[in-house]
Amino acid sequence: MKAILAGPVVALVMALGSGPSWAADVPPMWAYGATEPTEVRLNTMAKMPPVVIPPAPELDDTKKLSLPGTTAQFTAAQIFNRYAPADWFPGDHPEMPEIVAKGREAATRPIWACAGCHLPNGRGTPGTANLTGSTFEYLMQQLYDFKNGRRESSDHRKVETQLMVAFAKAMTSEDIEAAARYYASLKPAPWITVVESDTAPKTEVRDGIFVPLTGKSAGTEPLGNRIVEVPSNLEDFEKHNPRAKFTAYVPKGSVERGESLVRTGGGVIVPCVECHGDNLQGGGSFPAIAGRAPSYLMRQMFDMQQRKREGLLSIQMAPLLYSISQDDMLAAAAYLATLAP
Repeated sequence: MKAILAGPVVALVMALGSGPSWAADVPPMWAYGATEPTEVRLNTMAKMPPVVIPPAPELDDTKKLSLPGTTAQFTAAQIFNRYAPADWFPGDHPEMPEIVAKGREAATRPIWACAGCHLPNGRGTPGTANLTGSTFEYLMQQLYDFKNGRRESSDHRKVETQLMVAFAKAMTSEDIEAAARYYASLKPAPWITVVESDTAPKTEVRDGIFVPLTGKSAGTEPLGNRIVEVPSNLEDFEKHNPRAKFTAYVPKGSVERGESLVRTGGGVIVPCVECHGDNLQGGGSFPAIAGRAPSYLMRQMFDMQQRKREGLLSIQMAPLLYSISQDDMLAAAAYLATLAP
């Protein structure tokens, strides 16, 4: 399969051009950390607006906070320092290179520490990306895709994607290689529990992540046709715990439907196992997709379908995703999230 994909698929992409009917699809809000739909962008090739770096929040720098399992203590300002974020568990990972641990504050275009969003252990959050289990080759390609304008977001409000574009453009080749080598060295671990349900906790959006409401506002609501991922422990989220776990509420029946799509194609798509391997853990230029956050997987499938990701393999994925619906993508993402990473 890998050997024969490139020619016919690239030809099909060229034949499709830039105006198929799915260009008008509205991104699924839940996958992009939003509660209101973005405007429909009819031109699939329209570029994201220039990034506006949000100002650093004013956070308390006096009260020391702690977490179970570590003697480390940090203030809120230290935890969320863009250029030296707190490292709660330094024994969980190898020594971080400078670009990962501190970024480059003094650069003409400042670069935040990679560990601030992707965490020192590479696990990230549903709003960013889990980099563990990724190959050096794949990570290098993605960073250069961001740098060269070949990877954007279908929802232009997705700040994390805007920031990745800005930072990658400012990174040197040495920065890119150092970050890719570091994150490629990290081993994945389970971090998501998938629950099939008709309901989900009532939530609000904080930093691109859905967080359960507390107090009098707490409760449940109909899940509908979406996936809701929430921190399993709110304190972990609030203190940026890199060991944090998440719970994904998915529609009943979606996991079984997703397994059929992923393993056999379900009669509508090339089976994912053809390229990503029987264990869906990828290899070479093909990314690992097992055990990933379902909202992240949904974003990537939709972005590739809409041709917002235009690296070599991504543009080959576009026509493969052309025939499937958002319901299919949701089901595949739900199933993949149940697998060992």
